[in-house]
Amino acid sequence: MADLVRNAKQLGNAIRRARRRLGMSQGELGERAGVRQGTISEIENGTRGGQLETVLALLAVLGLELQVTARSGDSLADIERDF
Repeated sequence: MADLVRNAKQLGNAIRRARRRLGMSQGELGERAGVRQGTISEIENGTRGGQLETVLALLAVLGLELQVTARSGDSLADIERDF
């Protein structure tokens, strides 16, 4: 499964879907990743982007990895809209 993630909200949605697919609660994910449940809630809701180390720990527990690729033909206006 691959999710295109271009902003904090999309990242949170991808983490939420993966967590639910594994049948894990936010608390369980937090315990395994060493992160507060409240932090996971904020990341999943897109209200907090999270430190890179935190996001990488969550992805590792969920069996996911971060892959950086070139954007596909977006204009500067498209990129600015995402942020």
